[in-house]
Amino acid sequence: MRRRTDLETRVRAARRRRAERLAAQQSGVISRVQLYAIGVTRHEVRANIVARRWQRFGQQSVVVHTGPLGDDERAWGAVFEAGPRAFLDGASALKASGLEKFEVDKVRVSVPRGARIRRVRGIDVRQTRRWDDDDRAPGSGVPRSRPEVAAVRGALWARSDRQAALLVTMAVQQGLCTAEALALEMLRIKRDRRRRFLHAVVLDLLGGARSLGEIDVALECRRRGLPEPSRQVVRRGPNGTYYLDVAWEEWGVVLEIDGIHHSWAQNVVQDALRHNDVTLQRDLVLRLPLLGLRVAADDFFDQVERALRSRGWQGPDVMRSAGQDRRTV
Repeated sequence: MRRRTDLETRVRAARRRRAERLAAQQSGVISRVQLYAIGVTRHEVRANIVARRWQRFGQQSVVVHTGPLGDDERAWGAVFEAGPRAFLDGASALKASGLEKFEVDKVRVSVPRGARIRRVRGIDVRQTRRWDDDDRAPGSGVPRSRPEVAAVRGALWARSDRQAALLVTMAVQQGLCTAEALALEMLRIKRDRRRRFLHAVVLDLLGGARSLGEIDVALECRRRGLPEPSRQVVRRGPNGTYYLDVAWEEWGVVLEIDGIHHSWAQNVVQDALRHNDVTLQRDLVLRLPLLGLRVAADDFFDQVERALRSRGWQGPDVMRSAGQDRRTV
């Protein structure tokens, strides 16, 4: 076997360093196409893997270290495995854009219809009719869809309505996109089983659904046999005049409907003062986030019923029987 010359050794080492510098811009991951483009041969790739300098990721990419793989490495590797037109999508794209406290089971990658799909463990590569190169986020970093696109698609693909609502809400709360951008993106969705539900959630995020939320509460009360509440009840306290969203004044129960704007810093203090004023007037104050109205209505209205009963309301059956007694007399 011919021994390598010192020059050949130095040239190979230089190519390896060049590959590692390029990979450093991609969380330590480089595609085989990129390696071959800068002159690294297949034999050199195998030699670096055997020497435990590098490790394989699927069939189309290499990680230039041998430590455990994090989310960033998996994201880059997933895109390389899926092909030249692939990009992260849905919740995976939001994670790559900075979404926190939301876990994903698999890295989701979208490719256009007709593209070849390679199956790699832990990566969900999907052909989608919604793929559009204009949906790609501009700038550097792993190829991914724009946050508003990712949020809407992630919500459409979510396992449940609860997870869908949580995803779009977190994207807005963490500043990855605006509610207005979400609303515009939703206009592109013409058919989907979750379309109407997401329209309602996005309307909540826009802050324009407060009155609709009050109407929804009244409808839910009728459906469940709860007494009809008053809406926008005027109260005056030491901190000025304010309006209560929903109140059962006969029983001293108040329900405050919280849109996303209630969690913003400029509203927290005023909301707390109003809540305390009402409580000091001996009313029982419950809170209902609009998101809760979408994903956990039964739990919240069970609390409303318990509150009313604790204040003397005896329920629809008792009220109906009392009415029959009066008619008999």
